Amino acid sequence: MRDDEHETLALRAATGDQDALHELLGLIRPGVLRRCARFLPCFQDAEEACQDVLLQVARGITGFEGRSRFSTWLHVIIANSSRQTYRALKRRAVEQAHSEPPIEVPDPRTTSVIAGSRLDLLDALERLESRRAELVAPVVLRDICQLEYREIAEHLGIPEGTVKSRIHQARGEVREYLAAGH
Repeated sequence: MRDDEHETLALRAATGDQDALHELLGLIRPGVLRRCARFLPCFQDAEEACQDVLLQVARGITGFEGRSRFSTWLHVIIANSSRQTYRALKRRAVEQAHSEPPIEVPDPRTTSVIAGSRLDLLDALERLESRRAELVAPVVLRDICQLEYREIAEHLGIPEGTVKSRIHQARGEVREYLAAGH
């Protein structure tokens, strides 16, 4: 199914068409899971984020007015949900660390470099959000969700030049954080 068909289903679902909503959710699920997996290295965590995204779409579709493309609206939900899932996982890990015996440190020979890199990136984005929140959405939408500058500008309601500038600044801050070995 092509994006324009997703757009049509989304607009129908936004008006309360439950059949369109169910069809839309079924069609977008594989792509949502794939995109959540770009953020979260563990498949079960990506599935958790995916379910949250689908629930948010189902609950919030009546708020979709078609001012931006459905795919852009969906990418924002995916990015926010994936990052929220990561935050929740970090909180749970800290809470469980106090109530359970220590677990073994993962063996670097069997731990995915890509998985570790994603977690480092999520940590860098958390740090960036606490310092310069306005830089996070543009860089996430561009570098992880792979949206075009124009789409990001439309969604955020800022000029395309501002989007590019914020992405450049964010990349620099993330690079600096990662280089410091955090």
